[in-house]
Order: sequence, then structure tokens, then C-alpha cells
Amino acid sequence: MRRFQKLISLVLALCMMTALAVPALAIDAGEERVVIGANLTEDQILTVYAQFGLLRGSVTELTVTNAEERAYLEGIVSDSVIGTQSISCVYIKILEEDAGLTVTTTNINWCTEDMYRSAMTTAGIYDAEVMVGAPYAVSGTAALTGIYKAYEDITGEELEEEAKSAAADELVVTAELADELEDEEAAVAIVNDVKMIVDETEDMTDEELQEEIETIADDYGYTLDQDLLDKIIELVRSLEQLDVSQLQEKVQALQETLATAEEYAQEALTFGQKIIQFFQKIIDAFTSIFGGGDDEEETETETEAVTETEAEAETEAGAESDTTTEAEAETESVTETETQDTVTEDTTGTDETAIDPAA
Repeated sequence: MRRFQKLISLVLALCMMTALAVPALAIDAGEERVVIGANLTEDQILTVYAQFGLLRGSVTELTVTNAEERAYLEGIVSDSVIGTQSISCVYIKILEEDAGLTVTTTNINWCTEDMYRSAMTTAGIYDAEVMVGAPYAVSGTAALTGIYKAYEDITGEELEEEAKSAAADELVVTAELADELEDEEAAVAIVNDVKMIVDETEDMTDEELQEEIETIADDYGYTLDQDLLDKIIELVRSLEQLDVSQLQEKVQALQETLATAEEYAQEALTFGQKIIQFFQKIIDAFTSIFGGGDDEEETETETEAVTETEAEAETEAGAESDTTTEAEAETESVTETETQDTVTEDTTGTDETAIDPAA
């Protein structure tokens, strides 16, 4: 009996140890949140829900304020970009492990989907479907704060402050780089390539790091100005404070995802072009076999119609010419008569006091 009691105690102790070894709160796939900008009107909120394809009330709703947005953006982006109101909204859904990040945007005119994906990876957010929207066009920088808030509410744990700050910095720097290069894809690629050397940069001076950044940019055919170089150097120094090995692992996975997506897009485009060319050949073949005679007949008919029209035009022109000649003759006749009458009046005189003989 005592042995049995000891065995029970041992099993219970092992269960407790196992429970402690498991994270306090696992992330369940399918968990959703919507984060609404605090300054939206009711109508604008409904507009955003329509963008997300959701009915209000179907998903747990949170609110993000401009003050919360400024906590991460102030000092790294101008006030004109941050604004004084919270407008950007976010929907997030947790996906299965290793599903990756999917992002779509509506009315976001500065930050791109790939920029959000890259910044979320830096912040430590993986395997999620995210939609960013607004009732009208906005920069979208503030939406990252909403993503943080939603993710932390789902997991019950806060993301590292250093990671959140670095991710916000990265989003802004990448957007500014895209503006400078006028190439959004190259901007994202350059920043991600820089992130892949962070495990080596800690021992570099700023001058050595700048040379590495310039080399990476040159590989894409671009030369960066000093202001952007300084901002990227500052970003790298922030990234060095994170779990670099984990960061690079996720960046590598993200780059592979982006490359695969681009490859699929090109294959889809090529396949679509082949289909169009195929059907065009069929159309051309049927036209040459069945459509040639009709075309000739239509051409002949059109030619005859044009000829008849020209003949009618000439006839009408001739009639108009005859009419004009007759009109000119009548005018001459009238002129001659008036001239004769005038001559007669001049000869006999025009005495206004003369009495009409008929009276």
C-alpha cells in the first residue's frame, strides 16, 4: 500500500514538472483580433470591417490610440507621417506553425505588404494572417502598433520592447529607402540582406558597417545617400540587441517565401501569356479558313457603297451648281430691272407734292 502511495506521489510530481515545462499559454491557430483606430467614426469603422470581410461583433475588438502609436514611432518618423489621430486598423488571425506570414493592405499608401512582413518578423511575430486597412488613404506606419497589441492580447504575453522598437524603426527606414530608390522590392531586399549579416556586425566599426551596406546596395544597382546609410547603421545596432540567430532564421524563411511567391507570380504570368497566345492562334486559324470570303464581300460591299455615295454627292453638287447659276441669273435680271426703273425715275423726277392723277 505504501509503495502504491509513493508511486502515486511520484506520478503527480512528474505531471507537475511536465506542466511547468510547457509554456504558460500556447498560441492556438484560429485565434483572431481586430484593432480599430481610436479616432474613427462609426461609419468608418463599418467601412473597415467591410474591407476585412467581417461583421462587427464576430471578432474580439481592441482599440489603439495615437499616444500608443507614438510610443514606437516618435523620434524615428516625422510628425506629419504619424499624424495626431489613430486611423489605421488591423485584423490578425493566428495560423498553424510554419504557415508563415500573409499580409494584405487597403488604403495604405506608404508601407507595403512585404515591409509589414519583414518588420513583423523582427518583432517576433510569425505564422499569422494580417490585414491592414483604413477608411481613406494613410501612410500605415501606425498599424504596426495595432499588430503588436492584437498579438499580445492573443498570446497573453508581451513582445520584447527592443524587438518592437527595432521593427518600427525598420518599417520606417525601409519605407524611406523605397521612396529614395523608387523601388519597393529592392528596399525590402536590401534591408533583409543587411539583417542577414547582423551576426558579424557587432565587431565592425560604423565605417566598416557602412562599407558592407554600400556593397549590398551596389549588388542591387543602387548607391545610397549618407542620411539613409546612417539610418540603416542605427537600425543594425538595434538589431544586434535581439536574438540574432532566431532573427536570421526567420529572415531566411521570409526571403525564401518572397522568392517563391515571385517565382509563382512569374510562372502564372508566363502561363497566362501562353494561354492567350494559344487561343489567339485558334482565332487566327478560324478567321483565315472561314472569315476570308466574308471579309472580301464586306470590303466589296463597302467599296460599292462608297462609290454610290460619291456619285450621289456629285449629283447633289451638280444640282446645287445649277441652282446657283439660276439664282445668279435671276439676280442679274432683277438688277437690270431695278437699274432701268432708276433711270426712268431720274428722267421724270420725283416731286413729292405732285397730285396722283387717279385721285
